[in-house]
Amino acid sequence: MGIFDSLRRDKKAEPTINAVEIKEAEIQTPEEPTGDEAVSEVETEEIAEEKTAPVSQPVKTYADKKPVEHVVGMTKIIAIINQKGGVGKSTTAINLSAALGEQGKQVLLVDLDPQGNATSGLGVEKGQLNACIYDVLLNDVAIQDAIIPDVCTGLDLVPATINLAGAEVELVSEMARENRLKDAVGSMRGKYDYIFIDCPPSLGLLTVNALVGADKLIIPIQTEFYALEGVTKLLESMKRVKTRLNPSLDIFGILLTMYDGRTTLSRQVAAEVRNYFGDQVFETIIPRTVKLSEAPSYGMPITQYDPSGKGAAAYSELAKEVVNRG
Repeated sequence: MGIFDSLRRDKKAEPTINAVEIKEAEIQTPEEPTGDEAVSEVETEEIAEEKTAPVSQPVKTYADKKPVEHVVGMTKIIAIINQKGGVGKSTTAINLSAALGEQGKQVLLVDLDPQGNATSGLGVEKGQLNACIYDVLLNDVAIQDAIIPDVCTGLDLVPATINLAGAEVELVSEMARENRLKDAVGSMRGKYDYIFIDCPPSLGLLTVNALVGADKLIIPIQTEFYALEGVTKLLESMKRVKTRLNPSLDIFGILLTMYDGRTTLSRQVAAEVRNYFGDQVFETIIPRTVKLSEAPSYGMPITQYDPSGKGAAAYSELAKEVVNRG
């Protein structure tokens, strides 16, 4: 069900009363039901209410996680990062994680973006959360207490809420502020094959935490004008973190997104990116499709929303390529 379907249903359900109906209601007063009739009507109303009342499912905890059916290998922590917004970071985080989960991997997705797009895109109700990544970073909550298990096959989630918007300021005065996320996700090594971090579109303290906590980076770049704008600053930040805080940090892959093969611009940008980054660019290209844009509003990854579409095929191929890169 889409996010606007309930609003449409409520609108249709609103009774329309005209002046004639009001006048008739004033003249014709129905007799009050008595005895068994009154009881049956009340029971009927209660049954109707029970059928139409929305059922709110409680948020699962890490203790409810299904047993892992395969031996987890060496955990790879990968940040999906680009300081430019609207390049497909959250879309890639959700769909790559889900695709790897469907291919038998154990995946943890950490939503580090205050907008919480990865959280809502997986159908998680933020109002029902007991804890989120903000509590892990600033309130000393164990990351296991914030994990929502099995949001999709093989995929667990550490959600984000709007509380995270204040984390940039609050982290400034904290001890070891750059290592908060590293300490948290590091405790989950050995429990997952992949841990992905969906980063905010900035180079603030949250992004620095992701750079310090990650082993490798996936950088989505849209095949549009200004595609490489800002990537230079990101690479400079990566080099500084690599030199001072995280020597193992490196680029895992460059991902071309929002590709439209019908346009000369997309082809030219794709060629330019491949020429600049060489073998670091994934062979798989993510196409621009309507279904990829629709899927988050239904709280599903593309592999569930449109499993036979181009978007699902692209992310499934990307997942295979990620596994093959080791």
